[in-house]
Amino acid sequence: MTEQTTETPAAPVPAEATPVPQAPEPPSAPPRVPEPSSAPPPVPEPPRRVLRAVARWTVAALVLGGLGAGTAFGITSMERTDVPGLATESDGRWDYPELGLPALSAGSPRPFSDGNVAEIHYADLRRLLLPAPAGATVDKKLDGGWVSTEQYLSEYVKGERSDITQILKDSAPRHVAARGWTMPDGTSTRIYLVQFNSTAFAQYFMDSVSGSGSGVPLVGAPETVLDEGWSGGGKVEGTASYAYDEAKPYGEAQVRQGYLVAGDTLALVVQSRKGEEGTRSVPFRQTLILQNQLLG
Repeated sequence: MTEQTTETPAAPVPAEATPVPQAPEPPSAPPRVPEPSSAPPPVPEPPRRVLRAVARWTVAALVLGGLGAGTAFGITSMERTDVPGLATESDGRWDYPELGLPALSAGSPRPFSDGNVAEIHYADLRRLLLPAPAGATVDKKLDGGWVSTEQYLSEYVKGERSDITQILKDSAPRHVAARGWTMPDGTSTRIYLVQFNSTAFAQYFMDSVSGSGSGVPLVGAPETVLDEGWSGGGKVEGTASYAYDEAKPYGEAQVRQGYLVAGDTLALVVQSRKGEEGTRSVPFRQTLILQNQLLG
């Protein structure tokens, strides 16, 4: 019995019970790699800081790029004279306030709308006067209110005044409004709006004072010539405009005059300036265009 007990543990393990080692992969087979779902190995701290720094610089570059693009767009959409360093020399235009047409009562159309065949201005004539530009000193006699026909006629030389007076009586104007101002350089401007009972009367008066090719002379300008540089640019469709200059040699002051007729209303614009330089064409034509737009 004892001898059997001793021999039992020493007995060899049967061959079929011995674990068989797995055969190695063929040499041509690539080594196995972990599945994508396997947990990645821990990333060292220094590379992570580098990634964060790269991300911050990328965002900063995008922001600066966006700001640069916005600035470029802003500059290209601005007028040249609005960009610092690119401003050109002023052409002499005056700084008028922002213009707007006065409100009308319900059912009252604008003079050149489809519902106003007679082309009547239903707005208060005084509200259609061009306002004075920045820096101007307003004439207290012509402050944007009503004036008499005598005040209007005082602009013409006495030798021509009687004929115009008779025409005005025959045409029976309804209202005359006026505004005047003087600029720091001494240029004086006066604007008169004369409203008639119909477009026919307004056109008749227009033809009487400007239809001969040279406007009826004004005080200080005994002889006038057509302003060849005036093309009527900026005028409202359906209106008419004429511009005249004083014939050389000028008197004490150079005088320019312009007429506008819009429906039942006629406008006279007068500018004068003493001295050798005289009046400038740019602000004169600018005033004509803006007054025309208000009447249209």
